Amino acid sequence: MEVVLAETAGFCMGVDLALRRLDKLILSAEGCPIYILGPIIHNPQVLKRYAEKGVVMATDPSEVPAGAFVVIRAHGITRQVEEALRARRVKIKDATCPRVKKAQLLIGRHADDGSELLLYGEADHPEVAGLVSYARNGHFVFDSEEALAAHGLVPGKRYVLAAQTTQDRVHFERIAAGLKDRGDLDVTVLETICDATKLRQAEAKELARKVDFMVVVGGYNSGNTRRLAQVVSDQGTPCRHVETVDDLPLEDLAGYARIGVTAGASTPRSLIEKVLDGLAAL
Repeated sequence: MEVVLAETAGFCMGVDLALRRLDKLILSAEGCPIYILGPIIHNPQVLKRYAEKGVVMATDPSEVPAGAFVVIRAHGITRQVEEALRARRVKIKDATCPRVKKAQLLIGRHADDGSELLLYGEADHPEVAGLVSYARNGHFVFDSEEALAAHGLVPGKRYVLAAQTTQDRVHFERIAAGLKDRGDLDVTVLETICDATKLRQAEAKELARKVDFMVVVGGYNSGNTRRLAQVVSDQGTPCRHVETVDDLPLEDLAGYARIGVTAGASTPRSLIEKVLDGLAAL
């Protein structure tokens, strides 16, 4: 069996930066408690490792005591939550991915003139909650062209179209073109999809065409990992999304001649290596 690993598999810049900041804080906090507001990234193995180091995950700003450190996760937080944290006089360390922060500020700037935000993304994702909090004149979150069509756009009304940073760029560009072609809408299109996402998805598509089976490694609650798996499946290539090597149906994979492996942006290298080792042992 030949196993081919995608070049871009694993941590993206934003995730790597967030974890480096947290690691640095752990070394310098000098006994001061450290909290993260929600999971710093979507990977349960990484979160377990930080919990063992004493990092506490809070679900609400009220759980963070005054004087403690609180690290804002890579996905970012809402404007309202940030204001609540500052009111509690905690020590904020912002580990928001720079691409997410840029998207927040772009939406805040362009949706501040009466425009409604149309956001292509997952309604229950924490990044999306942060993004729409910057739209002061209303928002609509959708995950398909059909959902947007059912929203009932008003001719002549001003809209801002943006996307969660990890969404599929091809789908987003098709949506943007469809709105522009209508001619009766005033739509400003924002480029908020991360280039790293585009590169990973393009690479996954290309690799999927060259192998008999694909393995996508990453947290089951990781949106960008799920989309990688979907991008691969869309090519018609059999695919399995796993969190760890223990989730691999190794016996079923023994019959494939060429297997491709990629991983989400929040997947540590150690988990990827264990999957590669498991496949190599077949």
